[in-house]
Amino acid sequence: MKRVLSRLVLASGLLFCVAAVSPSIAADAAGPAKPDAAKGAQLYEQGDAARGVVACVSCHGAAGNSTIPVNPNLAAQAHEYLYKQLLSFRILEGAKAPTRMGADGSPSVMSAMAGSLTDADMQNLAVYLAQQKLTAPATATSEKTVELGQKIWRAGNPDRNVPACAGCHSPNGAGIPSQYPRLSGQYPSYIETQLKSFRAGNRAVGSPMHQIADRMSDTDIKAVSDYAAGLR
Repeated sequence: MKRVLSRLVLASGLLFCVAAVSPSIAADAAGPAKPDAAKGAQLYEQGDAARGVVACVSCHGAAGNSTIPVNPNLAAQAHEYLYKQLLSFRILEGAKAPTRMGADGSPSVMSAMAGSLTDADMQNLAVYLAQQKLTAPATATSEKTVELGQKIWRAGNPDRNVPACAGCHSPNGAGIPSQYPRLSGQYPSYIETQLKSFRAGNRAVGSPMHQIADRMSDTDIKAVSDYAAGLR
């Protein structure tokens, strides 16, 4: 009889321990909270003055549709890419500077903006913007460079070892989610500035785009930037 009681007590104790531990195990198994587009929308439109977060809409336009060429369209961009770019503006642990600097090599204004955001903020903003439609896409503006731009986009420039842009950014410029950004409908001047930043090493040091842009002339960059903007 004593052995039976001992077994019952031991079993009860084990059940109690499992019950006490289960919630934490379940929480770990669930992983981090999923991005919340509604919270992203609120932060994008209103910011958070208490934390020094400026409303993104003031620079990037309603729902990510910018009206200022120097500020890129963000609507319909892949959320993985947007999140990665927000991180690149921050100085990560052990680093001396962000991997993405301004066009002239100085800190980007976005570094100050991103510095006030938590990881969850970035995820929420990225998911919200990825769900928005690009309602007023930019277009190509130069008929003189369309032939050269099309050639570089579709076939690259074998003589300079420049690969076809379409290979990574897709034939219609939609990009490849989580890997390469959408360029169709982006402002030509913004694309041109970023290619020159890659070439100068002011953006994403070590990225394949640094080597690619380094082999492109100013004429090549301007032509393909304009062509990409007009893709649909």
